Amino acid sequence: MTEPIPWSVDRLVAQLGRWSVSRGPLYLLLAERLRQLIDSGQLPPRAALPPDRVLAGRLAVGRTTVVAAYDRLRQERKLERHQGRGTWVAPAVLAGPWPGALPLANPLFVNYLEPVAGVIPLACTAPHGPPPELTEAFGRAVARLPGQDGGDIGYHPTGHPELRSALAERYTSRGIPTAPEQILVTTGGQQALALLTRLFVAPGDTVLVQGPTYPGALELFRDAAAVLTALPGDDVAAWTTALADRPRLAYLNPTNHNPTGATTSALVRRRLVEVAVAHGVPLVDDEVLAGLSFDGSLPPGLAAFGPALTVGSFSKSVWGGLRTGWIRASEGEIAQLARIKAIQDLGSPVLEQLAAVELLPVLDDVTRRRGAELARRHEVLCAALAESLPSWDFRRADGGQCLWVRLPSGDASAFAQVALRHGVAVLPGAALDAAGGGTDRLRIPFTSPQEEVTDAVERLALAWNAYQRADRPAPASVHAIVV
Repeated sequence: MTEPIPWSVDRLVAQLGRWSVSRGPLYLLLAERLRQLIDSGQLPPRAALPPDRVLAGRLAVGRTTVVAAYDRLRQERKLERHQGRGTWVAPAVLAGPWPGALPLANPLFVNYLEPVAGVIPLACTAPHGPPPELTEAFGRAVARLPGQDGGDIGYHPTGHPELRSALAERYTSRGIPTAPEQILVTTGGQQALALLTRLFVAPGDTVLVQGPTYPGALELFRDAAAVLTALPGDDVAAWTTALADRPRLAYLNPTNHNPTGATTSALVRRRLVEVAVAHGVPLVDDEVLAGLSFDGSLPPGLAAFGPALTVGSFSKSVWGGLRTGWIRASEGEIAQLARIKAIQDLGSPVLEQLAAVELLPVLDDVTRRRGAELARRHEVLCAALAESLPSWDFRRADGGQCLWVRLPSGDASAFAQVALRHGVAVLPGAALDAAGGGTDRLRIPFTSPQEEVTDAVERLALAWNAYQRADRPAPASVHAIVV
């Protein structure tokens, strides 16, 4: 008999996503979501599901809920259950249209892909709606599209020449001399990180990251089968020691850090670059949030102190729907990255790039205004948490879009399930920490309108009261999710 395939509780909880937000008994909702995963092939034949008590602890439900859901699917012959041997997907179940496809391991992406009406989406951080300057920029960009005899076929794998030049000039004005040949335009910051991962990281390579850090980067590194080493962002000694071991890549988010909102000092930045250069370690500086400081400042990027791979994007400073990002690196690195990008998409959309060219002259005004608005919403969130959830602990942010909140007790992943049933989706800290930490943390953004922020905290307070009252089993320990 073929042995069951181990399936971790972290992986299954991430796949379940927002399973409990519909009406009806919880065991039926859980059974329905498991049925969807099985029928689609995301839970393949012989996938061994977590024990009843373990899954119940992570979902913050009674064990009877999980037992009833498993039994219902057993009756439908989708699951097999044997005392002493566990529960697994029945081998007769046919995989769906994507057999063998790996599911997303991070709940962040489930929230993007499966939005639910009536649920406040605090698991995602993005501007709500584009600024008027973007609408105006698109209007001017349309007028600049080439005519039929213009000789421009529309494919620009490295990026539109005008945008590459404008971005190079912007870096030069910040004291980082840059030529257009050092810029690669990408379809958002996420593609920029994906291209860098493809170029530098092979299975088994070590990648240094901050703990915690941006979950989208962690998923890319895990997808590349990298070995992740998480270090505190402000521990210079730990970074110095780890860089001396010559990892394949180091990834930092030093300005308005996601999720803590902290900004690394210039002194620390200089030291990290010096050590990385000395040991030949490529250093990635994720500057996607760099323009969102509450005081309007724009700290020097890592490239101001030496060679660094800089990633930028308009998605957080302007609007998530403007899927235009970039990489600044050496000409040789850009040439290699451009070949990888050309294979993927032959170049990013031209109209968006022309709109970005039109937007750049007023970008500082847009980001300062957005930073000021985020500062106001930050104050609203801090005040609401202090009033409604005084036992929750957090450090005020310097900028960016979210707070890194510590729960006084319990497991953040289990609480996130209770919060979801109270109409608010939050991202538990384990999704952002490659070292398996953050089990008592939540990332709570303040990107929503002030009324929605206040409403979300009220729902979180109700969920916290329900979570504390619940007679729940002790949650299983949470480890890093590795795909």
